[in-house]
Amino acid sequence: MGWVVLMFSTPLAGLAESADHLNVPDGPVILSVSGNIEHSNVGSEAQFDRAMLAELPQHEFETTTPWTEGSSRYSGPLMRDLVALLNPECDAVHVSALNGYEAEIPVSDFKDHDVILAMTKDGEAIPIREYGPLWVLYPFDQDETLLSEKIRFRAVWQVMRINVL
Repeated sequence: MGWVVLMFSTPLAGLAESADHLNVPDGPVILSVSGNIEHSNVGSEAQFDRAMLAELPQHEFETTTPWTEGSSRYSGPLMRDLVALLNPECDAVHVSALNGYEAEIPVSDFKDHDVILAMTKDGEAIPIREYGPLWVLYPFDQDETLLSEKIRFRAVWQVMRINVL
């Protein structure tokens, strides 16, 4: 299995007019972040369209998952970069999915592992019917302890909202 890591400049590159102001989404909002955040762009929320998330530094890995067949290449922003953009001092996030599923994820997971908010699978946008458009995804093949039930419950697919605690 090959690992590819793509790194760019700062998490705010292209997303902000200044270090403390997020741009407003031009396209359909696919992620809303609320709660204890330092930067917002629509009322008290930070809303992101696909282009805004794509402007964050992207990270890529190849992994199998407990829910899909075979190994695939996933990419998206690191969750630690997204958290750093909105509130680098928080301890946990509460993630909500389109299907009503919810999970609380400690930020320590994002520091200990290269957890991404997967936007693409094998170079293509992830459709809703295949766990998209956004998926909190752990690099399962990198560390067998990530296959525990506790971690599997944190790998939320069809992500639509994050509440920063």
